[in-house]
Parts: sequence; structure tokens; C-alpha cells
Amino acid sequence: MTEPSAAAAPSVSSPSDKSLRRRSLFAACSAHAVHDGLTDVIYVLLPIWQAQFAISYAMVGLLRGSYSGMMAGFQLLASRLARRWGRERMLVGGTALAGVAYLVAGQAGGLGVLLFALLLGGLGASTQHPLASSIVTDTHEAGGGVKEALSHYNFAGDIGKTLIPALVGLLLLVCSWQASVSLLGLLGLAAAGLLWWLLPKPGDIQASQKKALKPIAGSGSAASFRALLATGTLDSAVRMGFLTFLPFLLKSKGAGTAGIGVALSLLFVGGAFGKLLCGYLGARIGMMKTVWLTESMTSLLIVAALWLPLAGVMAMLSLLGLALNGTSSVLYGVVPELAAPGKREHAFALFYTGSIGGGALSPVLFGALGDHTSVPTALLALAAVLLLTLPLAWKVQRGLAHGGAS
Repeated sequence: MTEPSAAAAPSVSSPSDKSLRRRSLFAACSAHAVHDGLTDVIYVLLPIWQAQFAISYAMVGLLRGSYSGMMAGFQLLASRLARRWGRERMLVGGTALAGVAYLVAGQAGGLGVLLFALLLGGLGASTQHPLASSIVTDTHEAGGGVKEALSHYNFAGDIGKTLIPALVGLLLLVCSWQASVSLLGLLGLAAAGLLWWLLPKPGDIQASQKKALKPIAGSGSAASFRALLATGTLDSAVRMGFLTFLPFLLKSKGAGTAGIGVALSLLFVGGAFGKLLCGYLGARIGMMKTVWLTESMTSLLIVAALWLPLAGVMAMLSLLGLALNGTSSVLYGVVPELAAPGKREHAFALFYTGSIGGGALSPVLFGALGDHTSVPTALLALAAVLLLTLPLAWKVQRGLAHGGAS
């Protein structure tokens, strides 16, 4: 993983500082890729588990929600425990716990053990987002390029979401799901060992922060942070809601199973590069302009998808994915600027909890709307809800401007 360029850093960083940033960014990106891959590979395994244990769709939803629910619910606790035990130790331990959870799942002979393993895995995964994000922020503060570094970190998560489920899908062709899941457990343990080796010591990070000529002094603006949290929650809610309805929209336009798979791939590829590119764009033109651009484009393209024929929808899906996923990188980059002094981990934990929670609730709420009306109506509602992020972004920008002026 190449190191992002320093943004307007007036001094030349020492080789040791550059090595610290590279190691920290590579470690955080590795953690993000592995954890996001372990989270999303559950989608591949759910149909197999349903057939294996003869469970209902409600229980399938419970299995999926158990992992993501634990991950979202314990992020705040992970950020608090990190102050006592250290971020690096917590991140390594959480990654190892996720690996152990998959090893347990690989030995599951009944539904109870499988559910326990998924709850355990979600608990381990809760350490990743808030702690890895704050480590990237702290290590890049002296050399600049914090927002660009966070966009690399965000991009790495999508790489994991793409590669690990695909590899498991191939493994399932030649071995049992138990063997495949056990290999995922070994991957988690190997990732924990890599993190233990790569992550810098807390003293090195603190020494690097002291060299920052213009450290990121979080404004601690509660109102602006609430606006940022609401923006992230709505953005995630619309993203997950759209992903839920897209296959049904494509099917109504005549797409088959293969066509839907290609469409989702186009959307995800565009989304991955959107996370990388929009982080850089936000650092250049500012948060508000970037959010207005990406969210307005997303809303318009969702509406366009309703009226375009299948070929037109397929042609614009990569662009839609870029805008749909790109906003998140811009929002992540603003979290350190609004966090209260000394509470970056807590701020990241709050932000990720809101985003994951919004993404989890959206398919349920808008799915109910789709049941009572229609899929196009639900998609129009999603496009309208997304426009609420525009005034919220203006509110966030005001907080950033006041913080910079103080």
C-alpha cells in the first residue's frame, strides 16, 4: 500500500516517520480488508447454513444480524477499553478473537454453536473500525495527508469485501463449508500476528504527533458532530436500501441471475474506486462541496435508474457506485476535525455505530414501504431522503469553519 502524499506539509519528514506511517497504514488497511471480508463472507455461507440446519428465513436474518449487531453495539466499549489497555493490543486481540470465532464456527454441529461463534466474531470485529481509523489519523498527523490516508483505509475494506467472499466461493467448490470456514479462522489469526508485528508502539505514535507542525485540533463541536453523524447514518441507510432493491429493479427490467451478478460487480468496482478518489477530492475542494456533488449525483442516478432501460442502467452503474460509496471516505476524514480533544477513538466509534446501525435498519424500513407500495416508490423515497444530507453537510462545514478560525 503506497503512502498518500503529504498535504501541504512544510517540513520534510524523517525516514523513520515515513516508515511509521507506511507500517501503520498497511496494518490498518490489512485489518480493514480482513475484517470486512470476514463480515461479508457470511452472505456466501447463509444459504449453505440454511440447508444444513433447516432454518427459516427469520433465523437466517438472525445469524446475519448477530455478527453485525455485536460489531456495531460494542464499538463504543472497544474505544473505552482501548484507553486502558491500548489501541494496538485491543486491535490485535479483536482480530485474533474473530479468527477464533471462525474456527469455532467450522466445528459447529448445531445452530447454537454457530450462533455463539458469530456473536463472538462480531465482538472481535468491533475493535477494528474505531481503533484502526484513529491509529491512521494519529500517525499521519505529522506528515499530513490524513484524509487521503483514511481514503486508502476505506478502499482496503472494499478490497476485502470483494476478494475474501470470492475466494471462499471457489473453496466451496472443492471442500466442505466447515473446512472453508476453518481456513477463514486461520486467516484471522494470521492477520492478528501481522498486526502485532506491524503496529507501532504507542510511544512512537506520540513522538510522531509531537512533530506535527499543524496538528489536527478537534473542535469538539457537539452540534456539528451530530450533523456529521446524521449525514453518515443517512448515507449508509440509502446505500444499503438501494443495494437491497437493485436486484429486484433489474429483474423487473428483464435481467437474469447472471446479469444481476454483473450489475452488482459493476456497482462494487465503482464504489471501491469512489472511496479512494472521493477522499482525495474532499481534501482538495472541501467536505461540503464533495458531499453535495456525490449525494446529488447519487439521488439523480437512482431516479434515472427507474426510467432507463436495462442497458442504460448497466452503463451507469459504475458511476452510481462511485458516488454512492464515495461520500463515506469524505465523512470519515472529517471525524478527527470534529472530535473532542483526546476522544478520537470515541468519535470514530460513534460515527461507525451510527453508519452501521443506519445500514442495518434501512432495508427493514424501506422494505416495509416497498411491500405496502412498490419498489419504484421505495427507491424514490430513498432518493428523496438522501437530499437531507445537503443541509446537514452545510451544518458540518460551519462547524469546521468555526473550528479553523478559533
